[in-house]
Amino acid sequence: MITIFCAFFTLLTCVSGVTVVTQSPLITVNKGQTATLDCNLGTVTNAQARWYKQTPGGVPQHVLRFYHGWSSVKYGSGFSAPKFTSTHSSQSDYSLIINNVDVGDSAVYYCFCTAEHMKCFTVVFGQGTKLIVTDADVAPPVLNILRPSREELISSSKVTLVCLIDHMSAAFADVRWLVNGNSVTEGVFTGSAEQQPDKKFRMSSYLTIESSEWDKDKDLTCEASVASKTTRTNIKKSDCSD
Repeated sequence: MITIFCAFFTLLTCVSGVTVVTQSPLITVNKGQTATLDCNLGTVTNAQARWYKQTPGGVPQHVLRFYHGWSSVKYGSGFSAPKFTSTHSSQSDYSLIINNVDVGDSAVYYCFCTAEHMKCFTVVFGQGTKLIVTDADVAPPVLNILRPSREELISSSKVTLVCLIDHMSAAFADVRWLVNGNSVTEGVFTGSAEQQPDKKFRMSSYLTIESSEWDKDKDLTCEASVASKTTRTNIKKSDCSD
């Protein structure tokens, strides 16, 4: 534990004032196309650009690293050409290129630079690029809304509905709630996806409203889009039998 803490402290002291790594926040491409993720290393020109892939709830995977002075890319375990490669347009502008993308390539890809300055090894991360791969052939997600609990209806001024989103082909979903057909954001919380044994993903989204709104028998809809496929389901008080 002491070794880990010291390494982390050194990392923080080295990074201060070095550079800012910039990435595009979101890229959406169709299955089979090529995805190009750009990364600008800021003021650093003598650093390697490294890329990591992370799906929600998963461990970051080292994809590759590249330096403008190298003749070839160096890969992490499980990644190789021609699927993955990297290019540079300047000493501080790099790109991760993913060919023939599949839904399984959907993830957040983090770019970071590593360089040696003043005898100190520094690491500066970008904010990550979310890659979403759409596929017209995948099955849509399966949705189910759980009604408020009996205890909540009796004792609380607010109630929470849970939208279970199952059989997701990718780790990301655009989820929204609607009340009587109108999109709402207040009282909405959506968790991260978790991979299931069948390699599909599952996630939950929550809508908290006033009990009086539930009693008015308003139509409450959960809608989720995964890899271009959208499913919606709805519930209202009169649909629920005690």
